[in-house]
Amino acid sequence: MNETNQWNPNTYNKHTAFVSQLALPVVDLLDPKKGEKILDVGCGEGTLAVEIERRGAKVIGVDMSSEMIEQCQAKGIEAYVGSVTDLPYDEEFDAIFSNATLHWIKNSKSAVQNIAKSLKSSGHFVCEFGGEGNAYALVSAMQEVFEKHPEFGEFENPWYFPSVEEYTTLLESEGFKVEYMDIIPRPTPMDDIGNWLDIFANGVTKHLSKEQFEVFKKACRAILKERIYSEDEGWMLDYKRLRVRAVKI
Repeated sequence: MNETNQWNPNTYNKHTAFVSQLALPVVDLLDPKKGEKILDVGCGEGTLAVEIERRGAKVIGVDMSSEMIEQCQAKGIEAYVGSVTDLPYDEEFDAIFSNATLHWIKNSKSAVQNIAKSLKSSGHFVCEFGGEGNAYALVSAMQEVFEKHPEFGEFENPWYFPSVEEYTTLLESEGFKVEYMDIIPRPTPMDDIGNWLDIFANGVTKHLSKEQFEVFKKACRAILKERIYSEDEGWMLDYKRLRVRAVKI
């Protein structure tokens, strides 16, 4: 649910299949039951929604990208274009699930308030997204490039990567009891860092010209080759994920 909402599903799937593949333990943590109604926030093209329905639940998906929603609907999932900060539901779901989405939402309080409002009493909220220290090498490299190129303007970090303590406090303030929360180191292989920048850096570079973006990519690659690349492993993203299970009380 990238608020810039410019996703190409085919490019995304080709280079980032790991996003869904590595999230199956989060589906296990959700533990969907037959007959439950579950909201998938930031459902993307629906891979995990299909897995949740396979386990017996009914899923409704929301995502900011109309292209992603079309692919999700093509998989047979009921899905709508929408934002987690403006959900139209009131105590409707047995559980709410979200993977690799909430780090795009800077207004985290509004997101949690909408999730709480949409959940039934005793409903569960299960999510995984970037936590404290996530993509540190990537973010710091982008910031360094901006500092070396004042013509790019000011670097603005589009992501929200909270600590366990910070997110626990936020959830508790909105009526949740945290059952489980942890930061999980997730070194993640990427076919090429240029593809990652093409797909995920748009929140940082959307105001750059095409020529400036190419300069940006080349400079980031030079920095990151020293930090997250090796001949043995190739490109290895320095991901850290915050995994959460909480109940609405």
